[in-house]
Amino acid sequence: MTENPISNAVAVRDNGPAAQIEQYRDEYAALVPSHVNADQWIRLAVGAIRGNKDLLEAAQTDVGVFLRELKTAARLGLEPGTEQFYLTPRKSKAHRGQKIIKGIVGYQGIVELIYRAGAVSSVIVETVRERDGFRYVPGRDERPVHEIDWFGADRGDLVGVYAYALMKDGATSKVVVLNRQQVMQAKAKSDGRNSEFSPWNTNEEAMWLKTAARRLAKWVPTSAEYMREQLRAQAEVAGELAAAPSAAGAPAMPQPTALDEADPDEVVEGELMDDTAA
Repeated sequence: MTENPISNAVAVRDNGPAAQIEQYRDEYAALVPSHVNADQWIRLAVGAIRGNKDLLEAAQTDVGVFLRELKTAARLGLEPGTEQFYLTPRKSKAHRGQKIIKGIVGYQGIVELIYRAGAVSSVIVETVRERDGFRYVPGRDERPVHEIDWFGADRGDLVGVYAYALMKDGATSKVVVLNRQQVMQAKAKSDGRNSEFSPWNTNEEAMWLKTAARRLAKWVPTSAEYMREQLRAQAEVAGELAAAPSAAGAPAMPQPTALDEADPDEVVEGELMDDTAA
């Protein structure tokens, strides 16, 4: 009896990386933070792998590695196959030089984690080009002054990058300023810098932005630890006020609302990958 080639093709397709994502849909849905639409996240993951032949081939080399990289993106609540979380083919010594999938947190992912911690109202990350105007003196200037001729024909080559955050209390975070040499030093630490699929080669400006955002992340909260501490402190204050005797004739202190008592563990731990992963 001859085999049906169409049936065989369907079987192969159904066992591929995209089908594996669908198979573990419930696990990924349980990992993503509550504010992330799990169905949309899964559609992004499936679309990223089906829409790129190089990614598909790399994922097929070791589907288990690919699914684990997606777990990292899910746990962080970042969109796979975007500038939040790059999916890139990388040669693997363990697979005799064949390519596998490596996940990399991008600059938009780092910025998302900073916002999610809840301490900042705004994050500014910008590259500086040789024809831009740029002024910043630490100790004198609160933040950089960056003048851009948006309608000029050519701003020139990349010469630097900077990042800072405006905190919710109105303060300005530490300002990170890096020149080309410092960015190139960060690039030199990247294991995949020479790969044709590395973001350093496919989207260099985004990697300059990531380098600055990564340095900024050392100076501002990026995980649920900050928010848990805030909620814990609020709960302690509310408890003390509720236990204190009310002044004669004074209205009773309102009790914490359901929002005030939100479980801090609902917030997903954010973590950042080292620059060497980029």
